[in-house]
This record gives sequence, structure tokens and C-alpha cells, in this order.
Amino acid sequence: MDEGLLRAVVPEVLGVLVRRGADFASAEDAVQEALVAAVRTWPDDPPRDAKGWLVTAAWRRHVDTVRSESSRRDREDRVADEPPPGPAARSDDTLRLYFLCAHPSLSPAAATALTLRAIGGLTTRQVAAAHLVPEATMAQRISRAKRTVAGIPLDTPGDLGTVMRVLYLVFNEGYGGDVDLAAEAIRLARQLVTLTDEPEVQGLLALFLLHHARRPARTSAGGALVPLPEQDRRLWRTDLVAEGVGILQAALARDRLGEYQAQAAIAALHADALRAEDTDWVQISEWYDELVAITDSPVHRLNRAVAVGEADGGPAGLRALAEVDPSVPRHAAVAAHLHERSGDLRAAARLYREAADAATSVPERTHLTRQAARLHQLL
Repeated sequence: MDEGLLRAVVPEVLGVLVRRGADFASAEDAVQEALVAAVRTWPDDPPRDAKGWLVTAAWRRHVDTVRSESSRRDREDRVADEPPPGPAARSDDTLRLYFLCAHPSLSPAAATALTLRAIGGLTTRQVAAAHLVPEATMAQRISRAKRTVAGIPLDTPGDLGTVMRVLYLVFNEGYGGDVDLAAEAIRLARQLVTLTDEPEVQGLLALFLLHHARRPARTSAGGALVPLPEQDRRLWRTDLVAEGVGILQAALARDRLGEYQAQAAIAALHADALRAEDTDWVQISEWYDELVAITDSPVHRLNRAVAVGEADGGPAGLRALAEVDPSVPRHAAVAAHLHERSGDLRAAARLYREAADAATSVPERTHLTRQAARLHQLL
């Protein structure tokens, strides 16, 4: 059974149920039950119309649920008779579902969880495992999210920028359990590209692909973090690089530059360098100038300082860093790198220790501690 195809039609099926009058929470529960039934029965008896089968199965479960709740008999009057079996209508409310699952009333954590469950077609257990939290905790989070959006009409205008930020958060969650969230974000971004005509959505997909291409080289066999300059670039996936660059070029050609396109352009320049020393840091610095002009983000200013330091030397990078709030995450690590490039090894070692103490992951803390130890040996 093609589980990818199964999950791909989930938002269309959910949209059909909501259009027929089911509230979002009930419709989503019914679709999940239909998915469980599909996993159980399709290997032996695959349907000719996957979407039609799921619509019929989910609608039956929704009707059964409504009829079984005696305290809600009045809802039966709003339930239409079951439609006859046959090919499902081609109506697709997937984009509206993206908007609903990324509604501003939801927290980022709730929006990512609801997106993975309702649009991604993942089970609560899979979403919980991917986020490394207990299933009961994730079930409560998703239930609260569904209650929050329950009264919001499907036709309510949404914000595409919020949807993209939610997918960006999903991608950055990385990997946990048996679900690769980076791959899920790429799948959902591909779908979003087909639903919109916005170059910035293309830029987001290109960014995902270009970053994902480097994933095989990011950690050693023992799980240690491998910095970009030290990565074995032969491990990078050239197919994803080529696809990402092609999508990015098409987006940039439309001359409507956005944040994700600029980030993707920087990732493409890294991917274009066969060796770390071949990296075009001057162009990367110029792209960071564009990115800062668009977002004025302190994180992008921090990364710009690194690029300036590589392009024009450590002192220039430190001058750029002086414009960044020291409370920005990774500030100490960047300062350490730039002090090392400037020849101040004592200050760099001290800053690497500070950065290690503030690190939020074991691999990052280990890497920064080793950097501090390396410099201490040189003092």
C-alpha cells in the first residue's frame, strides 16, 4: 500500500466532510478512523479510487458518531443522507485547511501538531514520537487545537505567511521516532506549491531541499555534530541540490523577493562550493544584506556577521556583530569564531566555553566544548 498517496489525499477528504456539514474536530476524527481502516484493508483489497473510498468510509463514521450521541439528536437533522458510492468530487479545500491549521489563535506548537495530524495524515502517536513527547500529551495538545478552530468557518481568509512559518517550524524539528519531520515538511511544501502561485512558497520549498541535501554529512558516525566547513561534501545529495536550485531560479525570475527566497539563495551558494574554501562569501554577505533589509531579524544579523567575517576578515565580522543584541541565541559562539579569526585565541576559548554552557543540545554542547579545548592547547 502506498502510504504516501494515502496521506496526500487526507486534506481533500477532510475538506469534503467539513463542506458537508461536519465540524472540524469530528471530521478529523472520522478521517483518522478511516485511515486506520484503510491501512488494515487496502493491502488485500485496494480501491480504484482512494479518495472516494476514504470519503465514504469517513462520512459513515461521522454519521454513526452523530447518531450514537443521544444528547445531540438535533444534529441529525443537519446530516445529509450518505451519498452513493463512486468517484469523489474534485473539489479541493486543502489550501483553506492549511490556513485553518495555522490560524493565528493557535500557538506555534499547536499549529505544527494540528497541521501534521489533519493535513499530513499522521497519527497522534506518530506526531508525539516525532516531537519526543508522550502520546497523551500530544493528544491533549491536538484536542485543544481542534477546539480552538472548531468555530472558524472553512472559508475564513487565511495568511499564507503564517502557513509557511508553521511548515518552517515543522522542518526545523528534524527527526524523531519513526517520522522524519523534515521529509514531511518537504512533502507538505510540495503540495502547497501546487495550491498557490506565490514565488515565496517556491522559495520555501527550495530552502528545504537545499538544507535537506546536506543532512547526510551533518553528523559523524558517532553522532557528533560536523560543522559546515568540515562536512564531506561528497555526501551531499546532488539531486536535491539540483532540484532546489531549479525551483529557486524560477522563483527569483519573478522578481518578488522574499525572506525564504533570500535564505534559499544563501543555501544555494553554499551548495555550489565544491570545497569550503571555494565558498563565495562576498555574495553570501550581499544576500544577508537583502535578508536583513526584508526582515530586520536579529538572527539574520547574527548570521550576516559570520558572513562578513568570512568575506572581509574577523575584525570586520566583529564590527558587524557589535550591532547584534548579545542575548540572541548563539551570539557567544559567533563571537568566539570571529575572535579566533581575528587572532584572539584567549577570548575565543573563553567565549566557546560560554557558548557551550548555553547550548540547548548535547551535540552542540560537545562541539563547542571541543572547540574551547582545542584553543586551550594552542595557548
